[in-house]
Amino acid sequence: MSRVLYSSAGTSVGTSFNEQFDQHGAWRREFALRLKLLSEWLKDHELLDAAVQERLRRLENQMRSDKVMVAFVAEFSRGKSELINAVFFAGYKRRIMPASAGRTTMCPTELGYDAEVPPCLRLLPIETRLQPQPLMEWRLAPEKWTRLDLDVNDPAQLAQAFEKVSEVRHVTREEAKALGFWHEDSPEDNPMVGSDGKVEVPKWRHALINIAHPLLKQGLVILDTPGLNAIGAEPELTVNLIPQAHAVVFILAADTGVTRSDLAIWKEHLISEGDDAASHLVVLNKIDTMWDSLSTPTQVQAQIDRQRATTAEILGLEREQVIPVSAQKGLVAKVNDDAELLVASQLPVLERALSQGIMGRRQKILRTSVASTIGELRTEASRSLNIRRRDLAEQMLELKGLRGKNTSVIRHMRSRIEQEQRDFDVSGAKIHAVRSVHLKLLREVFNLLGTATMKDEMAQLTQSLRAPGIKLGVKRAYALTFDRLREGLRKAQATSGEIQSMLTGTFRQLNAEYGFSLQPPKEPDLARYERDLDLVERSHQQYLGVSNALRLAQPEFADRLVRALATRLRAVYESALAEVELWNKAAAAQLDAQLRERRRNFTRRLEAIERIQQAAAGLDDRIGEIDTQEHAVDELDAKLAELTDHLIATPAGEVAPDSRPAQLQRA
Repeated sequence: MSRVLYSSAGTSVGTSFNEQFDQHGAWRREFALRLKLLSEWLKDHELLDAAVQERLRRLENQMRSDKVMVAFVAEFSRGKSELINAVFFAGYKRRIMPASAGRTTMCPTELGYDAEVPPCLRLLPIETRLQPQPLMEWRLAPEKWTRLDLDVNDPAQLAQAFEKVSEVRHVTREEAKALGFWHEDSPEDNPMVGSDGKVEVPKWRHALINIAHPLLKQGLVILDTPGLNAIGAEPELTVNLIPQAHAVVFILAADTGVTRSDLAIWKEHLISEGDDAASHLVVLNKIDTMWDSLSTPTQVQAQIDRQRATTAEILGLEREQVIPVSAQKGLVAKVNDDAELLVASQLPVLERALSQGIMGRRQKILRTSVASTIGELRTEASRSLNIRRRDLAEQMLELKGLRGKNTSVIRHMRSRIEQEQRDFDVSGAKIHAVRSVHLKLLREVFNLLGTATMKDEMAQLTQSLRAPGIKLGVKRAYALTFDRLREGLRKAQATSGEIQSMLTGTFRQLNAEYGFSLQPPKEPDLARYERDLDLVERSHQQYLGVSNALRLAQPEFADRLVRALATRLRAVYESALAEVELWNKAAAAQLDAQLRERRRNFTRRLEAIERIQQAAAGLDDRIGEIDTQEHAVDELDAKLAELTDHLIATPAGEVAPDSRPAQLQRA
């Protein structure tokens, strides 16, 4: 069969996914360095209070550990593993992921990088499905996994090791049923029975590949999933991993288009009402099967275009989200440096879609988070500088008022300052009482969002699912659980509103009585976690369809689904709690900073009076010192603006990752 080359408006290569990810990684590394230097500068100038330090820590962790997960999903024999080879591993000049004819990926496989773990392949035995622990717990028990060390410099050894994910076992029908691969009531979905009466099932439940591939080191995580039967049998894959992927690449065969099983995967596991369809790409793979020597390039292209339009219509996507590709020819082209074949494979078009889509959205989200956090950090640090500026202005006014005054007036001034200091010390009891009320209300919020509350909800849901005749009421049981969870979030929001009102009143009173400049921090927005709950509920309700009704009738499967739900809810509630804790720290740190500065202010004022009493020249000297300090505060404020502006303005992809920014040298 001859190769047909054709032209298309979408074949300009642009920046490949690999290049875009390289730029993204360089930007993240550079940003983390700048953030560290900013932290040192803030510490040197005593601007690093608890709230500022916490914001810096979280932002630095976010930038260093940010992951971009791309899930590749397909029914068997669609060329999914070959596509992963072509996009990510062509640099090895051979296949790395197994991609021979037939079923190659028998278990979900995650490729990522953890510097704390040596290069290895870890495999979780399929028998763990018979035990109650969710996948997240198995991840924390490395001794339960079969481990193979990897040599990242030996492509042949890597490829041989990765063949393990294709391994199968042959078990009795009873064992297959217990493992979730055999259902008496839906025989069309069951695997074939061999001549010995045994059923073929995957040998492994999950695979984790840890290698120092350049893209994986920069935070890319690739999730390679098996076909419909395996996806449906593993709840955590469907309701946790795939929904949390930043992008889903769904692979179809170009010659068959959307088959019945393809459509089942799409509707039941990948897309639901309200989902962000823009994060989904569909690949029409194996377009080389249409390269027909008896057809003209124009005829071939017309056939591909028709299949593309039909696929987009069936799946409810924009035509641009359906990309025709030949992964096999793209891999061959990269291995052989064949530019002409690479263009024909259309692989560069897919890479561009990945880079502009996934990386573009990911960078936008990160940059929005960066701008918001840096803005809040700057506000916190600026407030400390304003306190210093105000105290210096008060001292300047006080000292200038002493010019030409006699000793008795100066002595009287000292007595007045000492009395102010005693009165201020007494105010500590009032502030402590306010904090006690604040912490009592805060504990209510922590209880509403805490682990114990969530465990109670999961126990109640499990009990409901075990009730006789529940099969048709499963969706309602889940709906009631999520209604209670949302109500709990609303109560937490109402209580945080009470705390915010109390803080506002207390801060206003302290500002009036003691000349503070306290400003309540922004109240946490817990409503956005309701939206997270909506997404989690939607993925579960979608999973609870008719096709899984039989599985849900099995108590052990229903329990596994509840544990998968608990894993995802834990992440939502931990994020909500972290936001509440940061809000609390911001309020407490602000009060602590002003108390600390006021005590320093009393000390400085008394020291100034003492110097003035000892020498007449002391007054003018002290006024000169305060003037110098005021200029120093102005310079710090300008430097803070410069450093934070620079962090926000650093353009992604336009940094020198190894350069140390001169403007961030410690001032």
